[in-house]
Amino acid sequence: MAVILASASAIRRTLLEQAGVVLSCRPAAVDEAEVRRRHQGHPGRSAAGVALVLAEMKARRVAVDHPGAAVIGADQMLECGDRWFDKPGSVAEAREQLRTLRGRSHVLSSAVVVVRDGTVLWHRTEQARLTMRSFSEGFLEDYLAAAGAEICRSVGGYHIEGRGLQLFERVEGDYFAILGLPLLPLLETLRQLGELKI
Repeated sequence: MAVILASASAIRRTLLEQAGVVLSCRPAAVDEAEVRRRHQGHPGRSAAGVALVLAEMKARRVAVDHPGAAVIGADQMLECGDRWFDKPGSVAEAREQLRTLRGRSHVLSSAVVVVRDGTVLWHRTEQARLTMRSFSEGFLEDYLAAAGAEICRSVGGYHIEGRGLQLFERVEGDYFAILGLPLLPLLETLRQLGELKI
C-alpha cells in the first residue's frame, strides 16, 4: 500500500520522511479560506473542529484518485481571542498579524486524518497554547527580513523550528503538532495499518 500526503507542506513532508515514512505528496485543491469563512461564528463550530473538517476534505479529495492508498490530510487553525487567523497573504499582512499576537496567548489546533478508499480510518486533533513575548519593532523587522515571503506559508506567520522561536516566551503543547502534524500518534496509526514496520 502507498502512503500519500495530501499537502504541499514542506515541513509535514520532512517530518514524515525523517521518521522513515516512504510517501508521495499530492496537494488537494480545497478553498481553505472559504471553508473557514463559512464556519467562523457558526454556533458550536470550533477552530479545532474546522481544522479537522479541512484535513478530512483534503484526504478525501486525494483518496478518490488513489484507491488503496493511505492518504494523510492535515490542517491547522490559529485562534486568538475570538479571531481566527489564516496564512498571511503577504509580508505586510504577516507583520500586522504578529503585531496582533505580540504579548498575547493563542491556541494552535492541528488536525490529521487518514483516509483509505473513502473511509476515515483514524483522526486526531491536538492543541497547543503559545504565548508571544512583547518583542520590539526592531526585532519584528529583522525577523521578517530574515524570513522573507516564506513566512506566508505558515498560519501563524512564524516558523517555531527556526528563528521564530525567539518570538515566544512560553510554549505549551506537542512540538510536532505545532509544526503542523501530531506525528507520534500518526506514526503509531501507520504501524497499525501495516504501512510501517512494527
